Amino acid sequence: MADWGVDTTAVTAAVVAALVVLTVAVGPTAVTARPANQIPVESVSADAAPQEPTGDAWDTVPAVEVPLSSAPSGLPNASDTSVESLRVQSAHTDDRFYLRLSWRDGTADRNASSPRAFLDAVAVQFPVNTSARPPIAMGSTRNLVNVWYWSADGTSEELLAGGAGTTTAFDESRVRTATTYDDGRWTVVVSRPVAGETANRTRLAVDRDVDVAFAVWNGSHMERSGRKSVSEWYHFPLGPGPQGPPYETILWTIAGLAIVGVALVTISAVRAAGEEQG
Repeated sequence: MADWGVDTTAVTAAVVAALVVLTVAVGPTAVTARPANQIPVESVSADAAPQEPTGDAWDTVPAVEVPLSSAPSGLPNASDTSVESLRVQSAHTDDRFYLRLSWRDGTADRNASSPRAFLDAVAVQFPVNTSARPPIAMGSTRNLVNVWYWSADGTSEELLAGGAGTTTAFDESRVRTATTYDDGRWTVVVSRPVAGETANRTRLAVDRDVDVAFAVWNGSHMERSGRKSVSEWYHFPLGPGPQGPPYETILWTIAGLAIVGVALVTISAVRAAGEEQG
């Protein structure tokens, strides 16, 4: 046998052992991993004014930049929307759930007094049944959605929908909003009590992840109704831990395992070639 200067049996055994250890260590986290579309929810003090866009509470709450794209719609020029992303922060106190939404818009469209004038607006959508993900376009008759809606004329509404064209307002909205417009940027804080007090209100005091989606309208860009910028489904990680890594981490882990596997195969091939030449 040729002298390769290395004990290939020992090397192969070491690689196999490393592969087993890495698989055992990473496997459980891969199984429990959460999707990357996650918006952290921080616990904050009511004394830190989370109800205000400039409240101190938001200084320690991480922000997620949510990409937006044109909503599928049969309306003329529906694909021509202008808001490309929405910055989202989420927090809660013992009693209320808060969202701080911020996006760039060069004009503050607060007045819709003429037929060609439309309002800036933002909406947040949740499934009523938090154990199932509804169709993202306003839910369905079997899987309703709640919508928290704010428009720049100061209107805020709490809505229920079971598909496109079925939106109805609650008799009494529990949603509160506060806004600022500064340096070409809207910032809106929208909140509601954590508990859902009726059968058709989303409960946020739950031990499971809660899906959420967003929509933004730019009034001066003629955006209204179905002509809007929308997100994919995201989620609030309200379920129990352990929290797994995002998909990107899992992919890198799998790549590492593949490299180890390739090394093992290569060593085995070299060993076999050496035996033949020996």
